Amino acid sequence: MDFSLSEEHLMIQQAAKDFAETELLPGVIERDEAQEFPAEQVKKMGELGFMGMMVNEKYGGSGMDTLSYVLVMEELSKIDASASVVVSVNNSLVCWGLETYGTEAQKEKYLSRLTTGEAIGAFCLSEPEAGSDATSQKTTALENGDHYILNGTKNWITNGNSAEVYLVIAQTHIDKGHKGINAFIVEKGMDGFEIGPKENKLGIRGSDTHSLIFNDVKVPKENRIGEDGFGFKFAMKTLAGGRIGIAAQALGIAAGAYELAKKYSKERKAFGTEISNHQAIAFKLADMHTKIEAARHLVYKSAWDKDNGNNYDLSGAMAKLYASEVAMETAVEAVQVHGGNGFVKDYHVERLMRDAKITQIYEGTSEIQKIVISRSVLRD
Repeated sequence: MDFSLSEEHLMIQQAAKDFAETELLPGVIERDEAQEFPAEQVKKMGELGFMGMMVNEKYGGSGMDTLSYVLVMEELSKIDASASVVVSVNNSLVCWGLETYGTEAQKEKYLSRLTTGEAIGAFCLSEPEAGSDATSQKTTALENGDHYILNGTKNWITNGNSAEVYLVIAQTHIDKGHKGINAFIVEKGMDGFEIGPKENKLGIRGSDTHSLIFNDVKVPKENRIGEDGFGFKFAMKTLAGGRIGIAAQALGIAAGAYELAKKYSKERKAFGTEISNHQAIAFKLADMHTKIEAARHLVYKSAWDKDNGNNYDLSGAMAKLYASEVAMETAVEAVQVHGGNGFVKDYHVERLMRDAKITQIYEGTSEIQKIVISRSVLRD
């Protein structure tokens, strides 16, 4: 088995690393403190091709593979998970869903703007009473002539206010349950579409998370994605790929925290020597490094599965489950290695610890991933 990256992959990885260090790192603490959306940085990521990495070049995308996307997500997340989650949602939830299941007219209308960063996308599934349960949609989209009438509320929507294109999951045929769900393209500015207050979050505070309210929003029928009743399958297929992006984000947070802890351990002295020479710290670093490498192999394997046309439901869920746990564990240990300095903002690790927690929650909680994994392994 060849675990080496190609020259092209190494170049993409380096480009993302350089961008993160020169464009994301300056001001990252201030953006977190002020809950400021990284609009300027997102625009530059669009110019670099990071916002539509896996989209065909004819729609303005970069035409890269999933592994390239994972490498970029990892490097960006080492520095700023608030910026990387914008890349994740735009790539694996919005662009991928549109390119894979949208009509040619939908692709031509929306993808070229989304892939360049001219417009940002949002994926709207979660609801106040149906977070991870996609079958219990309360938002409705009822047929009315040549359009649908959309009513309901979505919450925890990443890019909620910054987006211009929203993929909204709603119930059309209530009596059919999950077989009556559809996915729609909704544009900011449509009559009756309101954006609720911004959530004051523990982590990824630079990303804008909002509730969305739909009051008799008229959505043209040509904005439905796929055949009537395809919405549930659309959501599940899209989320399966989304898990890979979030797994890569978790991996990046873990790696970023580890690198900071390792660097600090070689600079900080206690009892006459650098603390890295104390076994208590050295063993922490050994455990962190080992778990990160294991997580990295799971994440890269899930990307490889997707690129090679394999079923990636299982590998993606395992990668997301394990990488998110490693992110949380590593970030906590990185704070511990820093001691009192880890508890203040200037050293970055407290922010990474706060950011790590969300990776265990969104794209399905750890418990949801275990359901996906157990169903897959018990099916054999």
